[in-house]
Amino acid sequence: MWRGMIVLAGLLGAAGAAHADSRLFCSADDKEARFTLESGFESDAGHKLNHFRGALVVKDQAQSTVFGKRVFESQHLTNHWSRDGELLLEVLDGGDDDTGGATLDLVVVAGERGKPSANFSGTYSLTIAGGEKPYAVQGKVSCGTK
Repeated sequence: MWRGMIVLAGLLGAAGAAHADSRLFCSADDKEARFTLESGFESDAGHKLNHFRGALVVKDQAQSTVFGKRVFESQHLTNHWSRDGELLLEVLDGGDDDTGGATLDLVVVAGERGKPSANFSGTYSLTIAGGEKPYAVQGKVSCGTK
């Protein structure tokens, strides 16, 4: 019984925090890539980033040996904007020793300023540079709020 009350109290506390902050997610799954991104922004002026995480799978066989599957954290988010229905996220993976100097840049642009919505769409561009062969693709992305 106490466990149930603690869980309920936690959920109610999280619900109160959800009104104060924005939690956004974006995902895509097409012939080029599959990814999910989740970010949280404060509702105060400046919309400071609370957290960021994501995962990406590059489906191109030539690129999958270097960037087959990557996990992203806050340090990978190099540019972000969330205001009045508009969202921009730029994720940069500068590569580690396992990429041979190649870098990955994923940019998501979604929503429309002045038209906030719980669910919205946009585009993504994915670029891999510094490897054997340059790689650049674009696609559609679906986003929403939690």
